[in-house]
Amino acid sequence: MIEKLEKIINQAKKEAELIKNLIDLENFRIKYLGRKGELTIFLKNLKNLPLEERKIVGKKANEFKEYLERIIEEKKQILKEEKKEIFFDYTLPGRKFWLGHKHPLTQVMEECLDILIRMGFKEEQGPEIEDEWHNFTALNIPSLHPARDMFSTFYLPDGRLLRSHTSPVQIRVMEREKPPIRIVAPGRVFRPDDFDASHSPVFHQIEGLYVDTDVTFLDLKATIEEFCRLLFGKKVIIKFTPSYFPFTEPSAEVAISCLKCLGKGCERCRNKGFLEILGCGLVHPQVLKNVNIDPEIYSGFAFGLGVERLAMIKFQIDDIRLFYQNDIRFLSQF
Repeated sequence: MIEKLEKIINQAKKEAELIKNLIDLENFRIKYLGRKGELTIFLKNLKNLPLEERKIVGKKANEFKEYLERIIEEKKQILKEEKKEIFFDYTLPGRKFWLGHKHPLTQVMEECLDILIRMGFKEEQGPEIEDEWHNFTALNIPSLHPARDMFSTFYLPDGRLLRSHTSPVQIRVMEREKPPIRIVAPGRVFRPDDFDASHSPVFHQIEGLYVDTDVTFLDLKATIEEFCRLLFGKKVIIKFTPSYFPFTEPSAEVAISCLKCLGKGCERCRNKGFLEILGCGLVHPQVLKNVNIDPEIYSGFAFGLGVERLAMIKFQIDDIRLFYQNDIRFLSQF
């Protein structure tokens, strides 16, 4: 009986250390001190022992019963204190949980892509670290071409560079696929520009390319006009101005009427009434030759726009740096 009591005592002490809440404590009490508890049954069976042994075992059993009752009461007080609810003032105003939303640049980029994809363009991606062939040479900008000064970029120690535009994606697609090709290439680009109100060394571009038989400047003009009206509204006025890009011929700059003054002239458009938004043109025959596409059979057009530029016009923002400062007071407006 002594050995049996010792076993109950050791087991109970181990289980007492594992009690974590009032439910565990009540189950523990019932297990050992309840009407059918192990210690209760043990004490009832003491009457079957000889008198001398009953005195020794009974004394130890009763001492352990008192120990258990004391432990149970102490743990009950501790667990009740822990369970006490913190005072809550129901008259206080509720706390608002702020939900995040997409960055304004992401919003504009996704809106542009949505329009172009609905117009039949397929999104393509390319590496941000490029080689000179894809970033310059294949685009009709050889090593000694003066136009390379227009597209200076960050060079890496191994001779590769950070792409200065997403045009290399167009080259990679034309090397891989045969016409008809109709793609749009979004992504980050890098140029060693000063970080000021209108320039950033890192910004985002979206470029489009369409190559097929009998593609004309009229196709380009219709595509750009439809894109601008879907993005800025049907009332916007679109103007094409002759320009120069080494990878397109003929080339043009596209401007839209100022969204603030509607073409009348104001401080935002510097009293010009129009704001430039993108460059475009028919793909230069030499570019097609560089990717083994016969310019006698195929022609195409390409265009490129800066996402930050469009966002600044769309949201009437004067400083490009605001997009990168992560000021929640600014970003929460969009």
